[in-house]
Amino acid sequence: MIVVQKFGGTCLDSQEKRQAACERIKDALSAGYKVCAVVSAMGRKGEPYATDTLISLARGVSRDVAPRELDLLVSCGEVISAVLMVQELRKRGITAMALSGGQAGIITDMCFGNANILTVNPGHVRRHLDERKVVVVAGFQGRADSGDITTLGRGGSDTTAMALGAALDAAYVEIYTDVQGIMTADPHVVASAKTIPLVSYEEVSQLAWEGAKVIHPRAVEIAQRAQVPVWIRSLQKDSRKTLLSGGEKHDNPWRTWESGKPVTGITYRDGLSQVIVKNPTGGDLESHESVFAVLRDKALDLINVFPDRLSFVIPREDVPETRRRLEGLDLAVDVRDGQSKVTVVGYGMHGRPGVMDTVVGTLSRKKIRVYASSDSNITISCLIDQESLMEAVNALHEAFHLASQS
Repeated sequence: MIVVQKFGGTCLDSQEKRQAACERIKDALSAGYKVCAVVSAMGRKGEPYATDTLISLARGVSRDVAPRELDLLVSCGEVISAVLMVQELRKRGITAMALSGGQAGIITDMCFGNANILTVNPGHVRRHLDERKVVVVAGFQGRADSGDITTLGRGGSDTTAMALGAALDAAYVEIYTDVQGIMTADPHVVASAKTIPLVSYEEVSQLAWEGAKVIHPRAVEIAQRAQVPVWIRSLQKDSRKTLLSGGEKHDNPWRTWESGKPVTGITYRDGLSQVIVKNPTGGDLESHESVFAVLRDKALDLINVFPDRLSFVIPREDVPETRRRLEGLDLAVDVRDGQSKVTVVGYGMHGRPGVMDTVVGTLSRKKIRVYASSDSNITISCLIDQESLMEAVNALHEAFHLASQS
């Protein structure tokens, strides 16, 4: 049986942490598994081999770096991590070898900077695993049919791990990060946040799309399609951890996960602006289609459409270009800056009355104004002033009794 273990950059940025990562690999080997390890670039911006540091290095010469060359550059961070991890393992008497993403069979399109995986050819990895080697793969990258090195965008090492886990029919994938699993809220914001022991693929995907940064939603989608169980945990051996599961291939745990709580976690996105578009003559907005057409490349959220106006939310940095395009259509544009989106996510809220009332009532009692909202089967989102965000997250966490999560 094979396991895939992914180690994030903050799990590799010191000798001590790399030693702990080697111990987790040894644990899996001792349990009888063959191990494919996926590594990110070490550290965060400012540290010498971090992806953002490499980008800054190139842009220090010229702001205009061709996407192809930028991908070639930033792929080096993960390759450095892979080679160092192999050296650490060999020092401990463990046979290991390093592979780039392309050497590991990750084949992508040529969308440099945010490439999509087209296929995974795991034969090379599998052969070395069968020889009882630990295969350490550089995450975040692949190879196009042209031979060019590509990168997979934000969360790309998670995506690499899930794609390899699916292609190798792994027993499970482990994601090692700097937090103890997926938590009921950002522990830097809510002191009483707890580790969620079990979460569905759908829930964690929504948490990720709505701001939680533990795992990328694209990686979760791959895991769900392949029905690969995923553990998210810290490097500490006996740390609390979260299992992503809930599929047909494995025992469905949800019948025993009836905690009575409709909400599993609270997440948020900040740095947003709400844009309100009106016809300056006061008549009907003749063509909503023209508005969306001119903004087709922008990430619009919390869209509300009315006969004479529409509104949506965008990242704050997109406001100047958005305003320019809309005013070019002779439309009146109002912008409300300093906005945040808070979202409650829960598998148990579907068809359950009173959840929206609890959300709105909680915010109202805190005198937090809601400018827009949306809901789906497992989410409710509200747009609020950014200055109220921390209070809102804590209030909702308390209102849904998430501190008693077990």
